[in-house]
Formats: sequence, C-alpha cells, structure tokens
Amino acid sequence: MTPEQTKTADKMKTVKAAWDKAPAGPKKDAALKHYQAAEKANTAKNEAETNKELDAASHALA
Repeated sequence: MTPEQTKTADKMKTVKAAWDKAPAGPKKDAALKHYQAAEKANTAKNEAETNKELDAASHALA
C-alpha cells in the first residue's frame, strides 16, 4: 500500500468510528450515503473520489 492509500484507509476508519458514535437521525443517514459511496470508490481504487466522499460524510456528521 502506498502512503496515500494508508492515509485513506485510516481516514475511512476514523469516519466510520465517528458515524458509529453519532446519534440516529438525518445527519447520520446522510453521512451513511457518503460513506457507502466512499467504500465503492475505494473498491474502484479511485483515491480522489474516496477522499471527497469521506470529507462529505464528516461534514454531514458535523
């Protein structure tokens, strides 16, 4: 894994942990959609899209 991939994997873990702790509601639902899109982009090895969706998920939870 490249350093960028490692950084993205760590970011995914961080966002997932934040999502797990978030209370149920529209913010959590919106974040889940972004997180699932990030997983899909990560599977497709699209680093930029993965990070974009993870940022959107974090923003949705804020």
